[in-house]
Amino acid sequence: MGEHMHGQEVLRPLGKEGRELRLMVPDVYGAFSQLSQAAMAPGALDAKTKELLALVMGVTLRCDGCIATHARGAASVGATREEVAEALAVTFLMNGGPGTVYGPRAYDAFCEYIEAIEAKGADQPPT
Repeated sequence: MGEHMHGQEVLRPLGKEGRELRLMVPDVYGAFSQLSQAAMAPGALDAKTKELLALVMGVTLRCDGCIATHARGAASVGATREEVAEALAVTFLMNGGPGTVYGPRAYDAFCEYIEAIEAKGADQPPT
């Protein structure tokens, strides 16, 4: 992949921007964090399925921060490029043209994170 601009490049400024508001309404941010943890916890659906669902919702909602966050999440729970590509293909069906714009952004963000995980794994000695 080339230079990625849809993962950390999106999340880095959002973190800075969110800090001040988080200080003003910490209870709201805390409640949202608890909701997020509860919703994404494995249950009838595993964590990978939930991250893929959240990623396609990020595309549907055209939310770059959501895309970056859940691309990272999908990579961290073991989603493959093929699984992400197929999930994103469904966004084309359900969203038409906007899916073809935000879907590639999501795939690029996922590739950024999975490449980092793969590179880290290549540095690990075989067990």
